[in-house]
Amino acid sequence: MFNINIRSQPSQTGFRKYKNALILQGGYPPHRPKEVAEILARLLRQQGNFKVEISNTLDSLLDREKLRQTDLIIPNWTAGTITEEQLRSFLDAVSNGTGVAGMHGGMGDAFRCEIDYQLMVGGQFVAHPGGAGITYEVHITHRDHPIMAGIRDFMVTTEQYYMLVDPANEVLATTYFNRVHPPEVWREVVMPVVWTKKYGKGRIFYCSLGHSLDIVTMPEVLTMMKRGMVWAAR
Repeated sequence: MFNINIRSQPSQTGFRKYKNALILQGGYPPHRPKEVAEILARLLRQQGNFKVEISNTLDSLLDREKLRQTDLIIPNWTAGTITEEQLRSFLDAVSNGTGVAGMHGGMGDAFRCEIDYQLMVGGQFVAHPGGAGITYEVHITHRDHPIMAGIRDFMVTTEQYYMLVDPANEVLATTYFNRVHPPEVWREVVMPVVWTKKYGKGRIFYCSLGHSLDIVTMPEVLTMMKRGMVWAAR
């Protein structure tokens, strides 16, 4: 892993040295939200110019002035529910330039009933045919993107996320589903694993890997997450 150069960001008092990141930690306990949040926070702190707050309440989203000064939000909250006021504040912040980055169900399977949230993310988990023990290849499709530079195709044994995705996403990596797991997979399909997109002025990064800590801590996954978070931050 290596750092990505980041410009200082303007503030009302000139230029501030640090970027502010907010990690929302909670939801489905088997996804180990606390441990994953700590790993992601450590990656950002290693960058040298991030101040990271980990919050275990979605009420952190209600402080609109604070969100205005937040450069990156990392939802790490599989399933769960979010109030209309919390969601609207979240989406307004992103639309105005706050970045969003996350992984697996913590971002791609959060707040299942909220279509506006899914549109912002660029996709929604719907199934992992075959369970958690599938061995498959992650194929890098955009090797020139700064998030993916130097990363080669790699194998994982974990959940293989079947997702509904926004066709406007910029796909950085994919996986392949054959027809060995009906009825969910009724024909062969290439499925996005990693993507970026925009939502208003905000940048979005998502990686569907991360079901267990051994996958989260794979070198390839750590590299993609660190770069993706840095890339997404305002």
